[in-house]
Amino acid sequence: MTQPIEDYALIGDLMTSGLVGRDGSIDWLCLPRFDSAACFASLLGDEENGHWRIAPAAAPDSARCTRRGYVDGTLVLESFWETEDGASFKVIDFMPQRDTAPDLMRIVEGLTGESAVSSTVRLRFDYGHVVPWVRRGGNREGDRVAVAGPDAAWLRSEPPVHTWGEDMSTRSEFTVAAGERVAFVLTWHPSHEPRPEPLDPYAALEQSLADWREWTGRCTYEGPYRDAVIRSLITLKALTYAPTGGIAAAATTSLPEELGGIRNWDYRYCWLRDSTLTLGSLLATGYLEEARAWRAWLLRAVAGDPADLQIMYGIGGERRIPESELPWLKGYAASAPVRVGNAAVDQLQLDVYGEVLDSLYVARSAGLPAEWHSWKIQLALLDFLEQNWHRPDEGLWEVRGPRRHFTHSKVMAWVAADRAVRTLELNPKLPGDVHRWRAMREAVHSDVCENAYDAERRTFTQYYGSRELDAATLLIPRVGFLPPDDPRVIGTVDAVREELGRSGLVRRYSTEGLSVDGLPGDEGAFLACSFWLTDALYLTGREEEARELFERLLSVRNDVGLLAEEYDPVSGRQLGNFPQAFSHVGLVNTALTLGGGSLAAGQV
Repeated sequence: MTQPIEDYALIGDLMTSGLVGRDGSIDWLCLPRFDSAACFASLLGDEENGHWRIAPAAAPDSARCTRRGYVDGTLVLESFWETEDGASFKVIDFMPQRDTAPDLMRIVEGLTGESAVSSTVRLRFDYGHVVPWVRRGGNREGDRVAVAGPDAAWLRSEPPVHTWGEDMSTRSEFTVAAGERVAFVLTWHPSHEPRPEPLDPYAALEQSLADWREWTGRCTYEGPYRDAVIRSLITLKALTYAPTGGIAAAATTSLPEELGGIRNWDYRYCWLRDSTLTLGSLLATGYLEEARAWRAWLLRAVAGDPADLQIMYGIGGERRIPESELPWLKGYAASAPVRVGNAAVDQLQLDVYGEVLDSLYVARSAGLPAEWHSWKIQLALLDFLEQNWHRPDEGLWEVRGPRRHFTHSKVMAWVAADRAVRTLELNPKLPGDVHRWRAMREAVHSDVCENAYDAERRTFTQYYGSRELDAATLLIPRVGFLPPDDPRVIGTVDAVREELGRSGLVRRYSTEGLSVDGLPGDEGAFLACSFWLTDALYLTGREEEARELFERLLSVRNDVGLLAEEYDPVSGRQLGNFPQAFSHVGLVNTALTLGGGSLAAGQV
């Protein structure tokens, strides 16, 4: 039975991550990177596609832990279980920040009485497609090594284990008494290399707790939503690929925007448009080193011919992200196809130029040391945008329909010119023609106000000549295109809320009839857009309504504080890839707006 998306919790080591269900099963784990093939892929198929469950021995497959939570200020997960005879134990799941190889560690600790516990591991490499050969290895009774093609994984188990040929699984049945602990460690490495040096799981646990507490202790936000902000910042940190500083949009691929539908995409890559909001969140909460690393990743990624700027890159800065389908996986809740890679990488999305310029302006204004080559890159991007901002594009929502003159893309072209003007006004010794960028800024502004505004309905529309609306227009006051008290802004906020609202939250755009995205089916309320609505309400003077909506959005989080991409208010289910960085960035920035914090310079 498919677990709800919100039943999962995230663990990770800043290079990859896994999802642990409330039933004690790890159903998703990609090794060695976020975008590597999964060795546990039952999330998108069934148990035969790989998983690892630890639960009471007598518990049915449908059983769920009694309660669970992260150790405060960390990404160390504790799941508590009670057995039929009244005994209890907990499972501690974590991935220590790696030295050489990725390690997944599970420690079972007895709490009361004596608990009978079962562990079942089904390793399946290549997204659940390849069954490895499993044999005994090493010097311990509980050591097993699984090998198939380029992949090898070692399972170190303190309890005795048995490899079962009939269902290709490795099992342990054991008891744990109050105060006792036993550990399991799964370690991946390339099959042609020797086994990595094993780590002590108990020492690794203490080090992981210390590492995370040290990191969260650096947070400077002290407002009323601190706990929620800390959890979202931890999630953003967990989605960061430490070697490069790139931040994956989500930990998963193909979790559906509609159950049973085809809107299933791979989000394990880095989107440029996330940069502005992500940088703002990090800088405003005291994480200068992370912001510096993200800016460095950004500059490496966008270097080169401005005409070749992509909307997304691999977590290492890779340009090629070819999209394909995995037909052997039936999809989450039968939502097929399952896709890896993302064809949207080849789209023209002009808004990203504005987002890049804005993010670098934010970084400079916040005090990150300027870099000469960074300004040269920005001038090249501006030159390209000046010649191309008038073109139609696919827009920020990566529609797979025809190109259009999307309002948000034009607004972000204005942002690019505006940030260039501000930069030159503050730094007159920098090279650049401030008069030229002022002229561009004025031209774009006039074009948007003339062609994107529906005076009859008092709202900006999704694209020129359209009657459709777009939640991205809620960002118009935030980026400074128009002041919050402008009647056109207030009318847009009201119209988006009315026409795109869904039980108080908002969708990105309408999917009814001949949808702009060229795809059949529907989707849930988009959580990042709902945070944008909260900000817009606050900026337009409706503070009480903004706080009420923010509290509603906080209640949408799952029991461990995580958010997916979307939410269905009718069924109460989270939808889309999980956890979603964009949603958590929205949460942090809205908390800063409402709760006494301050956004980084450049973010209105």
